[in-house]
Amino acid sequence: MKAIKTLLLGAAFASTAMAGIAQAADQFVALPSYRVGPYAAGGSGFYGGVIDYFNLVNLGGGVNGVKISWEECETEYNPSRGIECYERMKTKNGGATMVEPLSTGIAYGILDRVAQDKVPMTTLGYGRSDAANGKVFPYIFPLITSYWNQAAGMIKYLGDKNGGMDKLKGKKIVHLYHDSAFGKEPMPVLEALSKQYGFELIKIAVAPPGSEQQSQWLQIRQANPDHVILWGWGVMNSVAIKTAQRNGFPREKMLGVWWAGSEEDMIPSGDAAKGYSAMTFNTPGSYGVMEDIKSKLYAAGKGNLSDASRVNTVYHMRGVTAAILWVEAMRTAQDKYGKGKPVTGEQMRWGMENLNVNEARQKAIGALGMFPPVKTSCDDHEGSGAVKVQQWDGSKWKAITPNWIVGDKALTRKLLEESSAKYAAEKNITAACLK
Repeated sequence: MKAIKTLLLGAAFASTAMAGIAQAADQFVALPSYRVGPYAAGGSGFYGGVIDYFNLVNLGGGVNGVKISWEECETEYNPSRGIECYERMKTKNGGATMVEPLSTGIAYGILDRVAQDKVPMTTLGYGRSDAANGKVFPYIFPLITSYWNQAAGMIKYLGDKNGGMDKLKGKKIVHLYHDSAFGKEPMPVLEALSKQYGFELIKIAVAPPGSEQQSQWLQIRQANPDHVILWGWGVMNSVAIKTAQRNGFPREKMLGVWWAGSEEDMIPSGDAAKGYSAMTFNTPGSYGVMEDIKSKLYAAGKGNLSDASRVNTVYHMRGVTAAILWVEAMRTAQDKYGKGKPVTGEQMRWGMENLNVNEARQKAIGALGMFPPVKTSCDDHEGSGAVKVQQWDGSKWKAITPNWIVGDKALTRKLLEESSAKYAAEKNITAACLK
């Protein structure tokens, strides 16, 4: 219990009070965050990483001299509160440059609003996968990789693990999912790949927050699947891992979504977590940028998280990764619209659509290999689609796939085109690239 308390210490740590102090020439970012409630560990770690990187950039003089400011608004991961927070913050301090709600439900709730308001929204590793089509969703950016490409990457990994994709024929794969838009998002890909490769897909829902799963694991025990994909979030993850152990299901046969692959999921699970694997779009390890955050912020008492042991953990690193991409988009936009000046939401959209964070740029930032290279375009607001698999050894995460995995992108692109075309027809949108 001490370990759990230590990890969650600071989850409710001064959300709005930790807002950056906006000045006239600052670049304002809206952060509808959550540091309390059942998903506090994820929210506090992610937004803590974002703010740590913003502070690091500001210590270095900002983005070509432009300091970054921000404001947090506590959503508790609740869609209606998230919409309220967005509406409250979007016009503050000259107008929000961008917004990141870290919630599929909130992202769906403000999807149409951000396009009307011309405030780009990132959905880093979550949300609506077909939003990668910038012709239909010019202001939405599911950066790095989407749920659809993650699902395709999962099946590619499981195929390789079994000796080839053809070896999946006749296998049973359970999709144990959070009964929400988040949990249902990968189903089109999993269903298509099930038909293509001949494995049986068994879908089992878990009612949020997921603290009771005995009946679901009874179904799993009866089905005796070859693999269980855990598409969980928050307390659902540790409950699933411990319940799997009680039911004699090997953790080595479980593969989690990246929101089911953090230290906050593993430590409460104790010994039951050893051998469990999860997807990730960050490579565990030490990086120059993370060391700078430790030495320049936390050593000076300026870190955002009250518990410094959470620095460089999964959620924190994911927040730093998000902020790196946002700052690079600001730089890209300034290159076009004028260095040393804050960019508007419309200009930031252009910067996000023309990102090119290659290995050389990652090296310059101190983040080489920390996340896959990202190159966006009007056609591709995702910019990568690559994933890795990490495994918990009982005390820490280790990457068990040395190279980035890319699943069936031809399939996900086909689904993306079909789904986004349907959305465009429903909303009377003329699909086209913005200039």
